[in-house]
Amino acid sequence: MTTTRVLFVCLGNICRSPAAEGVFVHLLEQQGLSDRFVVDSAGTGGWHVGRRADERMRAAAARRGIALTSRARQLELGDLHSFDHIVTMDGDNLAAVRALALEAGNPSAQAQISPMTSYCRIHSSTHEVPDPYYGGPQGFEHVLDLLEDACGGLLEALQTLKPEPRM
Repeated sequence: MTTTRVLFVCLGNICRSPAAEGVFVHLLEQQGLSDRFVVDSAGTGGWHVGRRADERMRAAAARRGIALTSRARQLELGDLHSFDHIVTMDGDNLAAVRALALEAGNPSAQAQISPMTSYCRIHSSTHEVPDPYYGGPQGFEHVLDLLEDACGGLLEALQTLKPEPRM
């Protein structure tokens, strides 16, 4: 059985990407698929390295039965080689990851890079997962609504893909 490696990316890795990681892991656990995936998150910036997810996001996720346990880390060039899929939360993160991919050189060893909202089924007209950091509590709930939708769509998409062997 092949393991699929998925990395979620936002700006600081304390709100959206750790929430996406937590939602996706929760979904995998519910469906008995945890052993088929390696899931992580990172930020394009390094301001919060080592910190837990934002307290407000952890609380909102906990109300849904989702634990956010990861610690913030910054995206690294090696992530493009060690992950199969890198999923970004907004256009700026997508551009930053694609710019890093240009530095990586060997396109055959790079992860597939895609925006999180491209997997939305219910919120299909949404183009970005908004950063809730400077908003109120409802922003965190909205982000989780989007992530639950998109993570379900992502899992469906990944289950229909035939994995390519890693070199």
